[in-house]
Amino acid sequence: MGKIRYKLKYPLLISPVHDWIVSGKAIPNLAFTPTDPWLGDANKGRAILAGQIELAGHVINNPAPLWNPIGAEPDWIREFHSFSWLRSLRAAAGDQARRTAREMLNLWIQDNNQWRPLTWEPSITGCRLYNWLGHYEFIGSSADIDLRQRIHDSLAKQARYLSACLPAGLTGVELIRAIKGLLYAGVCLPEGTAWLKRALNLLGKELSLQILPDGGHIQRSPHIHLEVLRHLIDIRATLHAGKKDVPGSIISAIESMSPVLRMFLHGDGGLCLFNDSNEDHGWQIDMVLRRAEGRKQPLLAAPQSGFQRLQSGRITVIVDAGAPPPPGYDLTAHAGTLSFEVSVGRERLITNCGVHRNHPQWRWIPRATAAHTTMTLAETNSAHLTPNGGLAKRPDNVTCRREEDKNGQARLEMSHDGYLDKLGLVHHRTLIALAKGEGIEGCDVLSFSDHLEERIRQEFAARFHLHSDVKASLINGGDAVLLSLQKGGGWQFSCEGANLSLEPSIYLGKAGEIRRSQQIVLSGITTSTNNTEINWSLVRVNTKKAAQKNNQSNLWDQ
Repeated sequence: MGKIRYKLKYPLLISPVHDWIVSGKAIPNLAFTPTDPWLGDANKGRAILAGQIELAGHVINNPAPLWNPIGAEPDWIREFHSFSWLRSLRAAAGDQARRTAREMLNLWIQDNNQWRPLTWEPSITGCRLYNWLGHYEFIGSSADIDLRQRIHDSLAKQARYLSACLPAGLTGVELIRAIKGLLYAGVCLPEGTAWLKRALNLLGKELSLQILPDGGHIQRSPHIHLEVLRHLIDIRATLHAGKKDVPGSIISAIESMSPVLRMFLHGDGGLCLFNDSNEDHGWQIDMVLRRAEGRKQPLLAAPQSGFQRLQSGRITVIVDAGAPPPPGYDLTAHAGTLSFEVSVGRERLITNCGVHRNHPQWRWIPRATAAHTTMTLAETNSAHLTPNGGLAKRPDNVTCRREEDKNGQARLEMSHDGYLDKLGLVHHRTLIALAKGEGIEGCDVLSFSDHLEERIRQEFAARFHLHSDVKASLINGGDAVLLSLQKGGGWQFSCEGANLSLEPSIYLGKAGEIRRSQQIVLSGITTSTNNTEINWSLVRVNTKKAAQKNNQSNLWDQ
């Protein structure tokens, strides 16, 4: 509804009257200039200097017309107008990089200083504000007086517009981006007191909505959780450096989000792959955690966010044990309820497929249930995915109970009813992390509703996607799978109650990369009388002995 109201204002926003309203008096100087502390990509910066602009996974050479090049995807245009690439130009260093940045800002002001639907989207405008201000020393310190004046006036114009239109129907991280831009303007521009007050009021309301009691973000995406935490760290630093009071709600949010971010990390320092997440760069995550100055240990259970972490020896298991995010916050949600990932030390073993945000085909397929390490029924999704993002139908009841014994063995008992309305079945999953890192055991049960008049048998497939670096081979006559990690660790996967096979898969965990991988599939048909139960285990083995045993078995069969 909020987005509809904002779009109804389009005739006003595009009119000369609105341009006059948001154009105020000249602003000769800034009251404060913040510092952007994050590292850019020097190689991308040098490519920009050569006219090769890579954004949203696409490279456009010498874009023409500059701000809306022919053939450019909307995501490319949004990122271009957000000026997030200034960080890479700064990393390239040198006078040419500064001159190019100044010229680009000047051209943007000349060509785009009046409202347009796409490039003045409130979230993009917010990004542009905090990127311009965060890089002001890089751009404006050596600019002439006339250009600095034009930059100041454009900043104020965009801030007036943001203050008037927010929240503009935005939700989640998009609204946080817009509020951050308005807050930066409020701290940095002389007339910004009212903008700062408005930004802090909006932010306070959103933090109470978006940050759950356990510290997780409402969109349930590790990638978005990382981004929101990073924005809050920037906001805290800017308020502090600008000699403004930092509200307790911001401090509390940072403190509670940090251990949840650690919960999302595998041994290699990268993110788990739930709900539109990639691994991301471990050093960037580490920098966020250092600046957050939060608790050093990961959270093991986040019941409101719906995630669990099992740790035993060198084994880490991260589980999506919660319901999908609510409507309005589910644009990046996947149908992966009760999926999990496993890493051993710094090596990933079992994963979800990940996401390729900028590829039409691989943007859609990884959202499906079959792209996750969970159970699929009748080759359908446990939540109904809509083409433009979001979920039309989702599990209504997702349960999780956690138990731990004195020997260090942890157990999760979970269930979801995403298939109940359509197929009459509930998926129950039990995961047990064996003591001393010896492996994990699992049990998947499919149970029919007691109220069904007719029980129709359904095909099922429990999938276990393997990381692209894992080597897998069938052993024991095809009754088990031997898994070998690059550093020599060996694991054996076996099951009862289903047909075991090894099939191709895809790994999209590295942003922009598409890698071939494999998946273990446990398939069969449900019974119509009793519950269908599949037991499986993943245990540590000596790979050389297992391979020799398998070779001997093959010779005997011959």
